[in-house]
Amino acid sequence: MRRWLHLLLLLACSLLGGAAAAQAEEAQRQVLVMLQLPKAHYRPDGSYAGTYGAGVGQQSRQQVAEALARKHGLELRSEWPMPLAGVDCFVMRLPEGDSRSSAQVALTVAGDRRVAWAQPVSLYQAQGSQQEPMYAAQPAAQQWHLAELHQLATGRGVRIAVIDSGVETGHPDLAGQVVSSENFVDARPSPAEGHGTAVASIIAARADNGVGIAGIAPRAQLLALRACWQASQTAGGQTLCTSLALAKALYAAIQQGAHIINMSLSGPDDRLLALLLDQAMARGVVIVAALPGDSGPGPFPASHAGVLVVGGAPPLPVGALLAPGRDIPSAAPGGGWQLVTGSSFAAAHVAGLLALVRELDAKGLQPATLKTAFVTAAHGRIDGCATLARYAGARGPICAVLGQTAD
Repeated sequence: MRRWLHLLLLLACSLLGGAAAAQAEEAQRQVLVMLQLPKAHYRPDGSYAGTYGAGVGQQSRQQVAEALARKHGLELRSEWPMPLAGVDCFVMRLPEGDSRSSAQVALTVAGDRRVAWAQPVSLYQAQGSQQEPMYAAQPAAQQWHLAELHQLATGRGVRIAVIDSGVETGHPDLAGQVVSSENFVDARPSPAEGHGTAVASIIAARADNGVGIAGIAPRAQLLALRACWQASQTAGGQTLCTSLALAKALYAAIQQGAHIINMSLSGPDDRLLALLLDQAMARGVVIVAALPGDSGPGPFPASHAGVLVVGGAPPLPVGALLAPGRDIPSAAPGGGWQLVTGSSFAAAHVAGLLALVRELDAKGLQPATLKTAFVTAAHGRIDGCATLARYAGARGPICAVLGQTAD
């Protein structure tokens, strides 16, 4: 019996890994073709009411996209209008057996005068490995004096978008914390996955509920936007994302009024994602990104101007911040908990801390002044309690003893 159970487990793992590999392969056969959207024109009706003609030219752009697909031997899969970015995005796919690379095809399509630009779909990877009962084990409890922080702020009224793998919204530490859950990877409800669940819980796990951990900002509102998938359910399992899913999640975060966006992932530079990050920051949204590893797939979004970069262990590049990122207790799928390590989880700490800062001083927290928002010690290590006390008006006795220790 045990032998059969072992074989079944191996088969299940194989199927999960195969599904993840198939998703990655499918993504790398896709090309995004951008057609310029016309500027909106107000069109009054007889009663002097009306609209700005959002649908004008849609049929024409569809015809252009179909013609481009035929000309370049591509399959037209879907359309995604993006007024915020000023483009209409058409997803096209290389047919089975086509030996061309998506990057080569995108370059060719981009040469057509009807196209604003074209780009291949890229892959991104999450940057992590693997006075509640576990409160004492939380590095932030001692290093950042979390209990003292929560006497000043809890993140009330702040919206944080977690662009990651699926979040277990019904977990005991996350029940009621997620106000929106969307899946941009595929057309099904978001599954519970380790990496996204861990990141979400570090940011905003419920406090004083008698189980698990306490989040840095336990009264913040989470937007769980699934743009990544995992080969296994643990936070240490490989977590991959596509640039298309990330773009859709970023767009949703902006539309849903996120104040902070956490992106614990990295990959190649991407024009569409860069444009959306700029749109978000122009609206006052703070972007927190994990420091990419040396062997990671690329430097983006940490390399993008205005993005706050966080690592979990020194040494760090100039301008990056250091937050707890090693052996961090976090929620795990199935209602359990786990220890996680990596810059993904350091970034989550900072996203939570920013929510506390914003609660105290919404106008003072702007993307342009982020670098001066934190009190730091050696190697860019954030002093959480002193940082928050700066926005509380005075340190007082709450943060008199800081006692920073190495993480």
